[in-house]
Amino acid sequence: MSLCILAAGKTVTLGVAAFTLAWTHSVERTRWEEDWTVQPSGLQVIEARIKGSGAGMEPPEGAELRDGWWVYAPKVGAQRRILLAASGATGDGWTLCTVQGCLALGKTAGETISLEPCEPTGFSQPR
Repeated sequence: MSLCILAAGKTVTLGVAAFTLAWTHSVERTRWEEDWTVQPSGLQVIEARIKGSGAGMEPPEGAELRDGWWVYAPKVGAQRRILLAASGATGDGWTLCTVQGCLALGKTAGETISLEPCEPTGFSQPR
């Protein structure tokens, strides 16, 4: 499997099985990170971390505080795709990191960015 990033009418294909998506909360200015895997059934979040807590960012029941991060395993099924709204008003946008390196996404205002599993050919799977 591969990860397809669809933005501004273009597709970038990353031949990876896992990635981390990170961002800073626009109001609380607190870091948030999620670890995902790319599976045929969709994108599956494995673990999430919040650096502190605040408005709209309360750690869920069962979260553990580790080195200043609230760490937990979200209880959601595989997602067909993840949509990132790029308003440009939240500061840094998102950082997507893989074993190949990191990419900045949605730092400036623009169209919605879609993350989804894709075939090795680089085409996203039927929705």
